[in-house]
Amino acid sequence: MSTVLIIVLIVVVVIAVAAAVVFLGPGRGRVGGTSLKRRFGPEYERVLERHGGDTKAAEHELAERVKRHGDFRPRELPRERHETYVAQWAGVQEQFVDSPQKAVADADRLLSRVAVDRGYPESEGEQLDALSVHHAGHVEGFRRVRRAARGEGGTEEMREAVVEARALFEELVTEHGAGHGTGHGKHAHDGERHADGQHGEKHGSNRPRLMGRHAKGSGV
Repeated sequence: MSTVLIIVLIVVVVIAVAAAVVFLGPGRGRVGGTSLKRRFGPEYERVLERHGGDTKAAEHELAERVKRHGDFRPRELPRERHETYVAQWAGVQEQFVDSPQKAVADADRLLSRVAVDRGYPESEGEQLDALSVHHAGHVEGFRRVRRAARGEGGTEEMREAVVEARALFEELVTEHGAGHGTGHGKHAHDGERHADGQHGEKHGSNRPRLMGRHAKGSGV
């Protein structure tokens, strides 16, 4: 093989590799397993288990979710509606003592309504998939509430479901894009985790308070 031909082949290979890097840059092509594990956390393990340990199938499903919903940005939530939702969630917690089944059913509907209001899909499957992309750490709480609303599990399971789902609710009403919010996803949750805590009082907020997970008389 002549030197010229070898040089030509090398140039072709270099160009091909460069084109692949550009085409498969960030956000394109298959998302790597390590990246998916980091992004989805416990959701990655849940999907992996559902696929019987088939890593390729699980990562394909999660990569498809990122492809469909990764660029989504939530709509702004008006302050008045935010306050209404917070008050409704407080009502869910308060009624749990007397009617846990109704409380989880109301929590299910409220979470879905807030998600749709923020711009997430309305259909149950796509809504959960989109939420898993942006709220992977807490979407399982929504699933637990949904199962409890269908009558699966006893009172303790219902209580735990509402407690776990509360974290997702807080993120949805405070995530980036809201008129009062300052961050997205986990960062918003970290920044305004408790509207009834020091953070809210420090700034003199008049927002209705998010009830604590063990608020007196709430049952949850």
